[in-house]
Amino acid sequence: MDPTTMIPLTSPSANDDAPPDVDVVLPAYNEMRQLAASVRTLRSFLDESFPYRARIVIVDNASTDRTWAVARHLADTVAGVDAVHLDRKGRGRALRAAWTRSTAAVVAYMDVDLATDLRAFLPLVAPLVAGHSDIAIGTRLAPGAHVARGARRELLSRSYNLLVRTALNGSCSDTQCGFKAMRREAAAELLPLVEDNEWFFDTELLIVAERIGLRIHELPVDWVDDLDSRVDILQTAWKDLRGVIRLVRSGARRRYTVHPTRPPDNGCPTGPVDRSAVPVKPPGSNPSITSPPHFRSRQPDLRRRRWVFPPRFSTSPGSAQAAFQTDRRAAEIEAETERTTEGEHETRIPTVKES
Repeated sequence: MDPTTMIPLTSPSANDDAPPDVDVVLPAYNEMRQLAASVRTLRSFLDESFPYRARIVIVDNASTDRTWAVARHLADTVAGVDAVHLDRKGRGRALRAAWTRSTAAVVAYMDVDLATDLRAFLPLVAPLVAGHSDIAIGTRLAPGAHVARGARRELLSRSYNLLVRTALNGSCSDTQCGFKAMRREAAAELLPLVEDNEWFFDTELLIVAERIGLRIHELPVDWVDDLDSRVDILQTAWKDLRGVIRLVRSGARRRYTVHPTRPPDNGCPTGPVDRSAVPVKPPGSNPSITSPPHFRSRQPDLRRRRWVFPPRFSTSPGSAQAAFQTDRRAAEIEAETERTTEGEHETRIPTVKES
């Protein structure tokens, strides 16, 4: 499948043997208490409010309680649920195992506690299905996000992401949010380049994706902290710090193959494309009119080699309307300029003939 093409919609009522459009992975470690309720809630949401065929994949991360037994029971009794057991822990290891075996066009994952509002899942997947982006991530730190968590976690999260942006030249506002999706082609390309198999997996995945030129879509989300989290914050922070140091060192030595990208102003998604097939901008066209104002996708600033948020890409209706009015006015001015130029050309022709 061409990474820049739209993924066709499969009706949920179609043949049950058809492969899913989206695989949603739920990594689980000692989550026997809330696993069943979370899976049934997610399955109900996907059946009633999600227009694509989706499958839930539970990945048991070497749990020491009855998580695997609950996962097998759900896979046997609930349609559209699969289960995988791993003998070793690690969120990255769980995602690598599930995404590698997936046949879906889009692979995603979310925390088993469903801390992120599920209504954000369709906006997360939409730019991938449309071919607009290669990766989509939820963010708790961008404007528009609503987060309920303790001050300690908030401070650690903001400090860590500041470190990532400073030390690794990253541009993602929240690398550790457990709400991500990507096209299967992007996953197949990225996974062999990512070394970490634990909590730093998310950060390394995004940093490598930026280094090879994949397009990343960020979505502000509503997120509620899980008070019963199994994450050891201090140990995780220490491992993440070691991962940052490793990437800083490897970044100075390793050279990635950067994909050729489309011009940033032609309204097309970036990624591995044939440059000969890139459409030529017709004279007098205003490419900003076709840019969807509801996507918060980053455009490359070639002068600084960084990714920035154009003011046009905003989720608020007011800013979208203002952008549309600005684009329409720009188109009117451009059309008026062309008519004036044509008129001047016509008036000059008789003058040349008379002489």
